Amino acid sequence: MTQQYFDQNLKIFALNSNRPLAEKIAKHVGVDLGKLSVSRFSDGEIQINIEESVRGDNVYVIQSTSAPVNDNLMELLIMVDALRRASAKTINVVMPYYGYARQDRKARSREPITAKLVANMLQNSGVDRIIALDLHAAQIQGFFDIPVDHLMGAPLLAEYFINQGVAENAVVISPDHGGVTRARALAEFLKSPIAIIDKRRPRANVAQIMNIIGNVKGKKCIMIDDMIDTAGTISLGSKALMDAGAEEVYASCTHAVLSGPAIERLKESPLKEVVVTDSIQLPKEKQIDKIKQVSVAPLIGDAIKRINENRPVSPLFKQVFQSAQLEKN
Repeated sequence: MTQQYFDQNLKIFALNSNRPLAEKIAKHVGVDLGKLSVSRFSDGEIQINIEESVRGDNVYVIQSTSAPVNDNLMELLIMVDALRRASAKTINVVMPYYGYARQDRKARSREPITAKLVANMLQNSGVDRIIALDLHAAQIQGFFDIPVDHLMGAPLLAEYFINQGVAENAVVISPDHGGVTRARALAEFLKSPIAIIDKRRPRANVAQIMNIIGNVKGKKCIMIDDMIDTAGTISLGSKALMDAGAEEVYASCTHAVLSGPAIERLKESPLKEVVVTDSIQLPKEKQIDKIKQVSVAPLIGDAIKRINENRPVSPLFKQVFQSAQLEKN
């Protein structure tokens, strides 16, 4: 039974990308999910009907723009337009996973910056605020001219490893030089040193391990990244770490994209566990024994309540870490 939240002008709606997460978030906040129907015409066009009044309400829409990314993005834009025309007071989009985030710059001539295009589309449709989780590049926040609350998954992953006793004798591994800041954040929570895998990527989704910078011999290695896509980097990295004398190797990420050969690669790798969040809904065929999920619903739910009450969001990270320390002691 959902314990009712005192502000009756707060409403949460779920689109199709990750309804189980939306249900958990709504339960944590203390509201029922708003009523709406999402259907398709015979030619594939999306139709959305909001089945309750939202006039004067602060509305939060839960939608990860994961695969199928274009369908989920279009659903979101249509929903925002419907809310704006229905006189919602504020339209707040909760994007546990921000699709197209890897296209955040021009790496070559005549390339688009699609992450910025998506930001423009959301703003122009009428969004008042974005709540995102572990953006691939933090500077994507600057693509928006509206408030962006950027939540972090590292405290949740740290809580899992502390409670499982993995943090003892651990070293946090960055799979590349670009992920050092992320690895250092997790290492600070775990009070562990870090190491770096120096790799060369000859082309997209192909990684070649070159060298390990740091001491991993006899250590429990925890690889951390914002997402695992094809799992090439993670699987090759785990083999390199075991060859370098690691006792155990774990992988962790916020977004389990897991496309193409990812599941087979994870199965065949020496990884003991792959710890991910539920920012992306995992179909049954991807729910293998190695993959352990931690929920971001309490984090997002608390963020929604704090935003709705005009309170700061930053204390949430300390609260998560403190709760993990209390459980450990």
